[in-house]
Amino acid sequence: MQNKVKDEFISTLSHEIRTPLTSIKGFSKTILDNWEALNDESKKRFLNIIIEQSDRLINLVENVLDVAKADNEVEIILKEVNLLSLIKNVTDILKMNYKTKNFIIKTPSTGSVNSIADKDKLEQVFTNIIENACKYSGNQNNIEIKIESKADFNIVSIKNFGSHIKEDEIEKVFEKFYRIDNYLTSSAQGSGLGLYIAKNLIEKMQGKIEINSSVEDNYTEFLIYIPVFDFETMAKKVKKPGGQNV
Repeated sequence: MQNKVKDEFISTLSHEIRTPLTSIKGFSKTILDNWEALNDESKKRFLNIIIEQSDRLINLVENVLDVAKADNEVEIILKEVNLLSLIKNVTDILKMNYKTKNFIIKTPSTGSVNSIADKDKLEQVFTNIIENACKYSGNQNNIEIKIESKADFNIVSIKNFGSHIKEDEIEKVFEKFYRIDNYLTSSAQGSGLGLYIAKNLIEKMQGKIEINSSVEDNYTEFLIYIPVFDFETMAKKVKKPGGQNV
């Protein structure tokens, strides 16, 4: 059992830290190579991204340690999160590695796109799923991301073209270490833990993840349900010191 946990930790860590490490290196190199050409505003923006990704890296390591334990109790800190701002931050970072991909973001014309969530962990979820969409879209460049509200949830749809998931594999993709066996997955690196982690974290935030996939139209769509922010619901979720609900 000890060796299994150790192997799982190493595999998960290598999968999860790749994006923030690549971002830190990429933006650092951009600053160094273009120091004279960049204005102060650009330098500040790039440095802020490096700081944010360094913080995220620390959180990822802590989260992976928790997820690696069968009886993990990951701490969830709920607060108001603007989904559009968070998604734009994720796609800006992923563009560093996936320069040919076009992120098409659609939002509702009316209504709030704020949710109750743990910002860092929700960013981890979005990064896992949007990066998967990039990896498994083949030569199809468009990644469609749509935010809409329905009843008590904001729903974030992440849709890529160029690959599909068979109906009998949809539930399996959320299992630890499971990877679909096709020509796209064989050429893309991954540990088979990203979607397991994403589902685990979303459920801890009182949300859920669903998948739509079409063989005929050759697309895969992830639907992420996150509770809508409202003051009354938020007040009920606030805890007193010691873990008791208000």
